[in-house]
Amino acid sequence: MTSESKTDRPRRQQWRIIALLAAGFGLLIGVAAHADQIPNFWDPQHRMEKPDLSTIRLIRFVTQDDYPPFDFTAPDGSLTGFNVDLSRALCDELKVSCTIQSRRWDTILGAIASGKADAAAASLAITPDNRTRVDFTQPYYRTPARFVTRKGNAWPDPIPQTLAGRTIGVQAHTAHEAYLRAFFPGSKIRTYETAAALRSALKRKEVHIIFGDGISLALWLNGSDSENCCAFKGGPYTESRYFGEGVGIAVRKGNVDLRRALDYGLKRLSEKGVYAELYLKYFPLGFY
Repeated sequence: MTSESKTDRPRRQQWRIIALLAAGFGLLIGVAAHADQIPNFWDPQHRMEKPDLSTIRLIRFVTQDDYPPFDFTAPDGSLTGFNVDLSRALCDELKVSCTIQSRRWDTILGAIASGKADAAAASLAITPDNRTRVDFTQPYYRTPARFVTRKGNAWPDPIPQTLAGRTIGVQAHTAHEAYLRAFFPGSKIRTYETAAALRSALKRKEVHIIFGDGISLALWLNGSDSENCCAFKGGPYTESRYFGEGVGIAVRKGNVDLRRALDYGLKRLSEKGVYAELYLKYFPLGFY
C-alpha cells in the first residue's frame, strides 16, 4: 500500500458506504465523457504478444479487506473493490481459474514470497524494498499529488508563478511537503499534522490552496465531509522521485511466466475499456 494510505486511513464504515454507492452508480457516468480522467499506463503503440498460458492452471490472488474502495467486505460478506474486480477481470481475460482471498496486510508479501499465494492485488507500492522480496507487473495505478482549492476560485492553474506569495497547506513530514519546498519556494507553506486538519484549514479559509495525495483528496471531495466546498485545481503531479513508481501486482520472484501473463492481461483490459469502466465504477470523481 502507498505510504499515504497507511497514514491517512479513513473511517472504515464511512468509506465502505461511499465505495458501495460508487459501485452502484459510477457506471451511470459515461466513460467517453470522462476519458480525460482515466489514466493509461500501457503504451498503445507497443504490441504485446499473447504469452504461453499453458503452464498457468490456477492463479491464487490475495488482497486485504479493509482498504475501501480498493478492497473491502460488502454487507453480504463478499469481497469487493477495485483490486478485487480487476483481479476477476484478469482471470476472465486470461481464461484461467482464479481464487481471491483476503489476508492480513502484514502477511501479504510473505504469502507471495513463500508460495502460499501466486499474486497480490493489494495496492502494493513498487518500492526498492518490496522489490527485494517480490517481482511486480507494470503499474496499474499511481498515486498522483493534486492541488485543491475552494470552489469559485478563478485563479489560473497552480504553478510556482501563480502561487507566489500565496499560502499552500500541506501535511507535515510528507513527500508533498518536500516537493513544495523544492519547487514552490515563493509560496508560504503551512503544515498540518494530519490530512483531516489540512482539509479543515482549507474549508476555514486558513490557506488559499492545499496539496496532497490525489486518491484521498478525490474520495474526500466526492464524500459528505467536504460539504461540496472544494475542487481539484490543475492536473496531477506524478514525479516518481517524490510520489513513487506506482502500484503493481506482486508475484513470486522469478515467476516470469505469471508476470508476463498479468502484464498482457492488464494491457488487454485497458484496450477493451474494461479498466476504464472499473476506474469510473469506484472513482466517479477520478484522482487524475
